[in-house]
Amino acid sequence: MDRKPSAIETGWPEEGLTRVPYDVFDSGEIFEREQERLFRGPTWNYLGLECEIPEPGDYKLNFIGTTPIIVCRNGEGEVRAFVNRCTHRGSLLCFRNRGNEKVFTCVYHNWSFDLDGNLKGIAFRRGVNGQGGMPKDFDEEKHGLEAVRVTTRGGVVFGTFSDDTPDLEEYLGPQMTGFIDRMFNRPLRVMGHYSHRLRNNWKLVMENVRDPYHASILHLFFGSFGLSRHTMEGAALLDDSAWHHIVYTKRATDDISGSEYEGGKLKSMKSNLSLADPTLLDEWQEFDDGITNMVQTVFPAVTFQQITNCLGVRHLVPKGPDEAEMIWTLFGYEDDEDWQREIRRTQANLVGPAGLISLEDGAVTNFVQRAIRGREGHEASVVELGGDAVESSANRVTEATVRGFWKGYRDVMGL
Repeated sequence: MDRKPSAIETGWPEEGLTRVPYDVFDSGEIFEREQERLFRGPTWNYLGLECEIPEPGDYKLNFIGTTPIIVCRNGEGEVRAFVNRCTHRGSLLCFRNRGNEKVFTCVYHNWSFDLDGNLKGIAFRRGVNGQGGMPKDFDEEKHGLEAVRVTTRGGVVFGTFSDDTPDLEEYLGPQMTGFIDRMFNRPLRVMGHYSHRLRNNWKLVMENVRDPYHASILHLFFGSFGLSRHTMEGAALLDDSAWHHIVYTKRATDDISGSEYEGGKLKSMKSNLSLADPTLLDEWQEFDDGITNMVQTVFPAVTFQQITNCLGVRHLVPKGPDEAEMIWTLFGYEDDEDWQREIRRTQANLVGPAGLISLEDGAVTNFVQRAIRGREGHEASVVELGGDAVESSANRVTEATVRGFWKGYRDVMGL
């Protein structure tokens, strides 16, 4: 049987950003190219929160693409990051997701590295009884851990492998930077984590989170209990590069009269539903701008969320062409009062693997992955809601934000 050319070989559909070839969601060749050009390319990647490593020696593990990363605080209190791979024979150095160490020591042959990634110790370097050992001219300074360039803003840690990646503020642009500052405006307190495997390509998730079209259609809870509807004031925003996005709504502005939400016209809205525990919808005005629901992505693979008072980070880790891991970190602020923390804990039921407005996302992205198998030729999805523009919109009945993701993707991948 003749091999079918991949999307890399055939090029993008002539319709441009309004079409996305299904090849990008299951091609092993494309997946490997992403690791080289995207995750090791000129992008800033989420590594964690500074409050997760408050003391010298504290560390946490993460990934940039498929590359395992150690993020730590060195003896001077500075944040460092390097690849979690011993430079001797390539073994993982750390296995626990977080902890505190004075040095990182490889279990395989006991090579050890300090909190800046420098090689500091080699077992049997001088051999035994004058025999064996490393060459006398072996230079330890040339065998430190592979470093990751790190920057922080508002206590959020980002990393990049590329010297060509611009400063974070330039990478994000003023509007996106402003929304980072809006949420990360004072010391944080992590409330907990979720992690779950998704049986689909990571880009299907990033499409989903940038897609305001589905929010009150797919998510029964959103439409029925009025957390997010297209009848609310809101917007879909893109930075100048279109790589990053924000979609927000203001719950207090909702008016469904005369819309498809009225009278049960949408199957996703059930006006007869009620909550056994209505405290799930208790809230207070988190920010002065009136925004009650907001998702912001930083290209390529992280999302910052505000769902009423449920604040969090969703970091997406690719695991293969048809598998990914979503790592959720929910947080509040150090100056929260007890009643505020209780509301945040209750609203944590909205998100995560079984969340009342998250479970459907994990299911529907898998539906796509399963459905594109066995296709003929180079079929593509249609991303044409709102036309073909890639620009901010004062309404959310648009897929411009999804098209923006694919613009960034094509810019970096050369497709």
